[in-house]
Amino acid sequence: MSERAAAVRRLDLGYFVRPAVEVGGPEPRVEPAYGYLVRRPEGLLLFDTGIGTVDPDTEAHYRPRRRPLMTALDAAGVGLDEITMVVNCHLHFDHCGGNPALAGRPIVVQRTELAVARAPGHTIPELVDFPDARYEELDGEAEIWPDVWIIPTPGHTAGHQSLALRQSDGTVILAGQARDFATQYGSDELALRAARDGVADPLPPVPEWLPRLVDLDPARVLFAHDGAVWEPATW
Repeated sequence: MSERAAAVRRLDLGYFVRPAVEVGGPEPRVEPAYGYLVRRPEGLLLFDTGIGTVDPDTEAHYRPRRRPLMTALDAAGVGLDEITMVVNCHLHFDHCGGNPALAGRPIVVQRTELAVARAPGHTIPELVDFPDARYEELDGEAEIWPDVWIIPTPGHTAGHQSLALRQSDGTVILAGQARDFATQYGSDELALRAARDGVADPLPPVPEWLPRLVDLDPARVLFAHDGAVWEPATW
């Protein structure tokens, strides 16, 4: 197995149906839910943990089909007890559903996100405050392990965060739901490039966090709800 394959592995954690009213078009859209295993000398990090149990109204709204976290980990040859740390891009139910199964492990989250998640209407409370939940709260960017950074990428939620991992073949960014699709990220990256090249306005606006990600010179950017991978153009 190559270093690249060993260092980051995508986990299929099921899918859900986003209603047309949220898609902004005439048809609903079926979206995957992905987690990512990150293997480092310091341990095994899990980025997002799958779709949690929800109330009947939310269940009917999104019609999720869950792939249990243990099943996904088994397919990757990993046991629950091997997970050293959890990072959630944010605390909506489709990203933190497996957290209670990892009680006692540190869960890295932005302080802003945890505060919002504990307010009514943001997520499922039982997925946030469960027995032996152990949060490591951050206020902004942090290098949590050597060459592994948490980067705030607010927008989808106020406390959304991404993870950047420097490898020998380039930096990999786990962008979570900072953007829903690789094509959206690619459009943002081009708009920022145009602005830096001095192209005159009007240009599309880009997220405030985008320059930080671009300046990391990512070789790959991966997403929570899109199987496509953004990569820079090569010649």
